Amino acid sequence: MKLSNYIDAIREPQTILMAKLSRELKAQGKDVVDLSLGEPDFITPAHIIEAARKAMDEGYTKYPPVAGYPELREAICEKLQRDNQLTYRSENIVVSTGAKQALANVIHCLIETGDEVIIPTPYWVSYATLVKMAGGTPVFISCGIEAHFKLSAAQLRAAITPKTRMLIYSSPSNPAGAVYTREELQELYEVLKDYPEITVVSDEIYEYINYGTGHYSIAQFGEMKDRTVIVNGFAKGYAMTGWRLGYIAAPEPLAKACEKLQSQITSGANSIAQRAAITALLGDQQPTRDMCSAYKQRRDYFIPALAAIPGFKVANPDGAFYAFVDVTSCFGKTIAGQTIKDADDLAMALLHHAHVTGVSGTSFGEPNCIRFSFATSMDRLEEAIARLHKIFS
Repeated sequence: MKLSNYIDAIREPQTILMAKLSRELKAQGKDVVDLSLGEPDFITPAHIIEAARKAMDEGYTKYPPVAGYPELREAICEKLQRDNQLTYRSENIVVSTGAKQALANVIHCLIETGDEVIIPTPYWVSYATLVKMAGGTPVFISCGIEAHFKLSAAQLRAAITPKTRMLIYSSPSNPAGAVYTREELQELYEVLKDYPEITVVSDEIYEYINYGTGHYSIAQFGEMKDRTVIVNGFAKGYAMTGWRLGYIAAPEPLAKACEKLQSQITSGANSIAQRAAITALLGDQQPTRDMCSAYKQRRDYFIPALAAIPGFKVANPDGAFYAFVDVTSCFGKTIAGQTIKDADDLAMALLHHAHVTGVSGTSFGEPNCIRFSFATSMDRLEEAIARLHKIFS
């Protein structure tokens, strides 16, 4: 059986690979501190789980509408007005099987062969692959630790060409936890308003994991709502990763196109998860705030502790639950007889010799860095730090 060239060109995300290697070591009896996956360690809040039980009892076990239940789409509109001061109608909303499918829908509906898509680095692992799958060309802009991993207006303007059709960014970001301020988004808007042919995809999945800087969307500026796609979901803020539910808020023609594409791939997202998501959005938000407080406590311990490790250079994240560490100073050093040439080498050395997993920045477009997730208990973070100090002592 010969596989297609199309599928052969797709690589497995490094985040998933490192989690797989971690599970293999655990199966061998090794005590691994897994900081690879961006998954909350909390259980979905009880009132959301109860809403799912109720939905099953009430018979919500049939095919849902492709774009999502009307009640959920209305709840998303209410959330966008409440939290973001943005007015949408249900016709602008499409619910999908996770934010990843939402992104894929948008990119495949807008990008054609030869189109350029600007992607600031570091970026979430699937952005570039999704663009390539649609025939587009990713245009990477390196935003290093000195810039707190954020795109500047000057960089954006310099990267735009007649072939540019899209800008994709996330705030708070994965992998760096960078959060764009109102002023920084205003500066990007001042560039983008001169290029009405460019659609902006604003990935806001970590919106509720924000450590005090405030959340802003570029859709809030001028006419940008008419050419911005907000991508969001329930996995991070509500600890609903396994429920597989995301959504877009987009101009109606694009929303209709995404609904048509999705109808041929998966149809509607899980019916029971959708009913629970209504409660997540409109019900008690205190559990979400409590989770954010716990992440902040972990961040306030973990970031200084990482910065104290020889060779580690760390920016303090304003959101999400990741430490994105510049490890350039570690290159050329030896760990357990192995010379570290790059971040890939270091990530594997830490896995096998410290039994601590992180993800090489190569897969995020910043090959001098490693991402560590602090979405785990404080005692496991403390154990990770102890092991890292031992490796580098």
